[in-house]
Amino acid sequence: MLRSEMILQLKSTTRWDICIVGGGATGLGIAIDAASRGYKTILIEQADFAKGTSSRSTKLVHGGVRYLQQGNVKLVMEALKERGRLRKNAPHLVKNQSFLLPNYKWWQGPFYGLGLKIYDWMAGDLGLGPSLFLSREETLERAPTLDPEGLKGGVLFHDGQFDDARLAINMAQTAAEQGAVVLNYMKAGRLHKENNQLVAIDAVDQLNGDAYTIHAGCFVNATGVFTDHLRKADDPSKEPVLSLSQGTHLVVDRKFLPGDTAILIPETSDGRVLFAVPWHQHTIIGTTDIPVDKPSMEPIPKEDEIQFILDNIKLYLANDPQRSDVLSVFSGLRPLVKGNASSTSGLSRDHFIETSESGLISITGGKWTTYRKMAEDAVKVAIQAGKLEDRPCVTQDLPIHGAMQVPNYTDHGYYYGSDWAKIKALQQENPSLAEKIHPDLPYTKAEIVWAVREEMCMTVDDALARRTRAILLNAGAAITAAAMVAHLMATELKEDLQWEQEQTDAFCSIASNYVAK
Repeated sequence: MLRSEMILQLKSTTRWDICIVGGGATGLGIAIDAASRGYKTILIEQADFAKGTSSRSTKLVHGGVRYLQQGNVKLVMEALKERGRLRKNAPHLVKNQSFLLPNYKWWQGPFYGLGLKIYDWMAGDLGLGPSLFLSREETLERAPTLDPEGLKGGVLFHDGQFDDARLAINMAQTAAEQGAVVLNYMKAGRLHKENNQLVAIDAVDQLNGDAYTIHAGCFVNATGVFTDHLRKADDPSKEPVLSLSQGTHLVVDRKFLPGDTAILIPETSDGRVLFAVPWHQHTIIGTTDIPVDKPSMEPIPKEDEIQFILDNIKLYLANDPQRSDVLSVFSGLRPLVKGNASSTSGLSRDHFIETSESGLISITGGKWTTYRKMAEDAVKVAIQAGKLEDRPCVTQDLPIHGAMQVPNYTDHGYYYGSDWAKIKALQQENPSLAEKIHPDLPYTKAEIVWAVREEMCMTVDDALARRTRAILLNAGAAITAAAMVAHLMATELKEDLQWEQEQTDAFCSIASNYVAK
């Protein structure tokens, strides 16, 4: 997947069947769906793939236990089906994760246990395993670092866990393999209309300033938290459809949750669930839910969010993480569809699709787990509007790039799937590439070279935030590694020392907000 080749295709194509704006989970899903149906497809993203919300999740592919509690059976049923399909189509990225719901009150076991049995039943043949009632001893055996004081027992259930940004990169590769042109750092600009119908959109290459006009029969706005910006550009009279929420997560050493079992606390003081989840030999703890006025490409964790998570998790862990234990802190924005709920935690996670008078199709809301169904629905709307020829959807059983059964999920490169052997071959050809980029990070120089050559990695931020997850696992270590990574990339991209310095400085500025000061 080479950006230069994508640019050549952009230049040589006069008209596209469909143009998608936005390179997160939803946009990439639509690109796969459209291209696999045989439509001439182009996707443009103003920054990097999954730069926004899609790389900042809790790393769960789940049906949504809490949505069942809210009575949203339709969403849970749909999400459980999609969870099963994604596990089948991307087994190198989605794995079965056991969760423990500890019971500190006598009624919690039967209450949550019954709900989780319903959750199992709803998953049907696509379930990941049956839920179990555990005694106090069995609960502590599964999660030895749980606070034993007052513990009555627990309920064990199964959901999915994944690497969100890695899935996005593999989705971009899948779309390209299906014939789509996918371009990061290509920002949408002015909309062109004829007879009040949208016929073209300007785009500017953010890396060199080159300008293009993209003509297409159908345009899809899949810009996530920026959805209302493009809706407003299309029709200034449009009222906002989104209410934004910020969720923050802390990353700590796995010693705070040394086993393979995650912990779910069903309700915190702000009405959200609290997770402590093993991930890449670390532990992610989150999430918060606070309203945000406007979208940002780099949302910054607030001090009270960090303290909220630390205060709440210490109620359940025997060893309390301190501020000094936090290796990284990251925030993501949720594009929630407006509703009448009194707080953002009560707003719908259902997706929203709208077709404007000019023909612009906007899709937003939803969640990672249901991206494939959202994409299918968006293309269906375009077909019903007469903008695309009616062709069947084939993504239910379409493997994602790299798909293979992974024998060992503790090998840090498992999420490359079938590409992992190729990366190891790079290291054998050049032993220096087998060196780690930092002693406290699992990633090798070969992974950076691979990212540049095969995964359209254009900046140090791309390399350390999304091709590898260095900034999330240990922000301080990522900052230290930035200069070496910039040099590796500059060699591959044939850039100069000034580029190296600018890239290093830009990344360090971003990464400073991931350090829990």
